[in-house]
Amino acid sequence: MSTSQITFLKGHGTENDFVIVPDPDNALALPASVVARICDRRAGIGGDGLLHVVRSAAHPEAQDMAAEAEWFMDYRNADGSIAEMCGNGVRVFAHYLQREGLAEHGGLAVATRGGVKQVHLAKDGDITVSMGRALLPEASATVAVGERSWPSRNVNMGNPHAVAFVDDLAHAGDLLSAPPVSPAAVYPDGVNVEFVVDRGPRHVAMRVHERGSGETRSCGTGACAVAVATARRDGTDPAVTGLPATYTVDLPGGTLTITEHPDGSVDMTGAAVIVAEGTIDPAWLETVAG
Repeated sequence: MSTSQITFLKGHGTENDFVIVPDPDNALALPASVVARICDRRAGIGGDGLLHVVRSAAHPEAQDMAAEAEWFMDYRNADGSIAEMCGNGVRVFAHYLQREGLAEHGGLAVATRGGVKQVHLAKDGDITVSMGRALLPEASATVAVGERSWPSRNVNMGNPHAVAFVDDLAHAGDLLSAPPVSPAAVYPDGVNVEFVVDRGPRHVAMRVHERGSGETRSCGTGACAVAVATARRDGTDPAVTGLPATYTVDLPGGTLTITEHPDGSVDMTGAAVIVAEGTIDPAWLETVAG
């Protein structure tokens, strides 16, 4: 781990917050222990995750995507574990690139472990991410909180989700620990769990426990999974109706608009904000890395 001075920024998308570490040449080693300390809200900078900004050609996991996308979002959960994708993270990542003059308004391709994501940066500040197609595995699991349990819908948005419809979001409990899912073998690598209530026609609200991060104020892939699951429940599957299905999804940190198209592609639209920038103290970093 290099102990030279490291620049960072802090940003959020609907209050799903991230530490942004620019590292175009992939010169930094970021072991899980260091990422976890940086994301610690008391002992570090604090964030739901870390966005490591690297040129695709410089990262072994993204080199085969370099022809399609110049930049790779090397995303880490707050505990330092590696994740495939983060929808809010992509919006913040794209906003950072635009802010630094590395991307312009209009179309942008971003490489992720969940594949290349197409992004549109609107002049009004909204950012739309084409999240790809949802996969709906047949295997499902039951989600439990205390003595309550619910069937869930298995939706994969490049990362796994268990979507449970409940009568009251308070039934999700404190979400300090991961809600048990059974059988656990349905999600061998862990799962993001969404609890959903109806707010009105094509309008829902949710809470989420993100694997590796706990409850977060927002989850972009989770909002997409919720919209897809709700469309199936409501009988508005675009592949069947031939019409796009758009849902407003309220999260603790704000609102996202999710549209699923007849071809199966899912778009997520919302804002992104950069709130601060600075440098990590090399002396502190040396103690963490050591």
